[in-house]
Amino acid sequence: MAHDHSHDHTHGANKKALLFSFIIIATYMVVEAIGGFLTNSLALLSDAGHMLSDAVSLGVGLLAFRLGEKVASYHKTFGYKRFEILAAVFNGVTLIVISIYIFYEAYQRFMDPPEVASTGMLIIGIIGLIVNIVVAWVLMRGDTQENLNLRAAFLHVIGDLFGSVGAVTAAILIMSFGWGWADPLASVLVAILVLISGWRVTKDAVHVLMEGTPKNVELDDIVQTIEELPEIISIHDLHVWSITSGENALSCHAVVDGKLSVHDSQKLLHMVEERLEYKGIGHVTVQMESEEHLHEESLFCRVDPGHGG
Repeated sequence: MAHDHSHDHTHGANKKALLFSFIIIATYMVVEAIGGFLTNSLALLSDAGHMLSDAVSLGVGLLAFRLGEKVASYHKTFGYKRFEILAAVFNGVTLIVISIYIFYEAYQRFMDPPEVASTGMLIIGIIGLIVNIVVAWVLMRGDTQENLNLRAAFLHVIGDLFGSVGAVTAAILIMSFGWGWADPLASVLVAILVLISGWRVTKDAVHVLMEGTPKNVELDDIVQTIEELPEIISIHDLHVWSITSGENALSCHAVVDGKLSVHDSQKLLHMVEERLEYKGIGHVTVQMESEEHLHEESLFCRVDPGHGG
């Protein structure tokens, strides 16, 4: 199918983007860490620490893609696709922890600003900026909108990019005016960006793990799309969730005319699946029942639009 081919192509492109980014980031992370120690720059060290988390997150992301390719089994009927979301949670929490550590280190340096080798700091910062721009561009060519795992890695790199900008700016200020506090200040600005990114990725990933309604799905629109078919009287027990990034699922009970034949029921089901595919839902399970077989009193048979996840 064309849809499957497109998904496979996107999946392959995302994996290649992560692999390239992992190699570049891991290599330069070592260079920046050594440079940070030699120049005594917290801005460089914090950026190197962030790059370390990038390397780990990109590595975990690659593992998530690999595991996600494993076929479903009796023990895991959806396969390992949800591991990708676990990787996104790991990445987000890592960002939050790193930002807190940078805040702590910056506070220490504000109290007692150390000597910083600004020239070396400037050179390493400029190289880091170029590296992060290249990696960010590579990741942007992937599916950073729909794929949570790739978006988490992209946000890591964007945080790094701003970290490099901060390090370069701080180095210039120290060289020009002798402002030693510019180094920890640049680290604080980076930490704020890292914290925001980490929080957003973690929140989105936890939403998926809690099987919340996908952000690109409007429940009222879904109900209307199904119920406007003349053979369907009403629907209930409606659930919409994400299996992993870009793979949404739906299950519901549909009350239909009890006189429908098996053939007509199959045609109706096919029509529902076609309509929902255009709404971004690829995995559809519909239980058809007559009005005499209604389960309206069963648990979760009503969706309250006033209480979202």
